[in-house]
Amino acid sequence: MLSSVLNSNRSIEVNIAIMRAFVQLRKMIASNNKLAQKLAELEQHLENHDEQIQAIFEAIRQLMTPPAKPRKKIGFVVKEKKAAYGKRTKGSRRKK
Repeated sequence: MLSSVLNSNRSIEVNIAIMRAFVQLRKMIASNNKLAQKLAELEQHLENHDEQIQAIFEAIRQLMTPPAKPRKKIGFVVKEKKAAYGKRTKGSRRKK
């Protein structure tokens, strides 16, 4: 940096301008770091919400699906009492 070695008014002004430019660059880098950190925090926060939102949507989908209806049985159903064929009672014995 030749402007810091020279002793003229112009070189002093240039040196100050260079230092201000470096300070401005440092501020921009620092603000970008803060911005990147805030962005990472926000992204992590939203990731957590994404999981919760997915769980909510899954629950809604389950509630929207109609319950499975039991299938009707095919065939004939007898609504009478069964006949007592082959059953023996105490009083009814066959005689030989």
